[in-house]
Amino acid sequence: MVDYEAAKQAVKALLEAIGEDVNREGLKDTPDRVARMYAELTAGEGEDAGKHLQVTFRSDSDGLVLEKDITFYSTCEHHLMPFMGKAHIAYLPSGKVVGLSKLARTVETYARRLQIQEQLTSQIADAIDLYLEPRGVMVVMEAEHTCMSARGIKKAGSKTLTYACRGEFKDSAQLRSDVFALIKE
Repeated sequence: MVDYEAAKQAVKALLEAIGEDVNREGLKDTPDRVARMYAELTAGEGEDAGKHLQVTFRSDSDGLVLEKDITFYSTCEHHLMPFMGKAHIAYLPSGKVVGLSKLARTVETYARRLQIQEQLTSQIADAIDLYLEPRGVMVVMEAEHTCMSARGIKKAGSKTLTYACRGEFKDSAQLRSDVFALIKE
């Protein structure tokens, strides 16, 4: 839970530390806006993503399920700057499936935390593996990190790709290749 007053004071102190006049018109309400922004950006902290994956449906389908191009926004825990991109989730059902929007909600829950992309990818894969008990799951994430594109090396447009595999995806290069091919379509 965000302590708004403490967050506002911290933002005010930061602005003063970088030489800004916190009383000028454009900055008067900035501490409040930034405190509310961080509350929104970290709203997934402490939230159980499993709540989105607990309602499943019986299914005899054993074919690949792929939900791709799930847009996400997260915040780098190293620089407190945004990174954003697309998540792609593939799984092989073993008797049950979940509503497709629940996969996107799972991504959102984990993305709304101070994160690193590698951890985010694994957390999503682990949650799907735990709650759906599929024969396999693969999560692929591609993102642009503003901590790299807007500062530091300043390489706008570069993307980081991470993936996590569980079950049959971990053991089968062909399955992984199939998922990558479908993502590109």
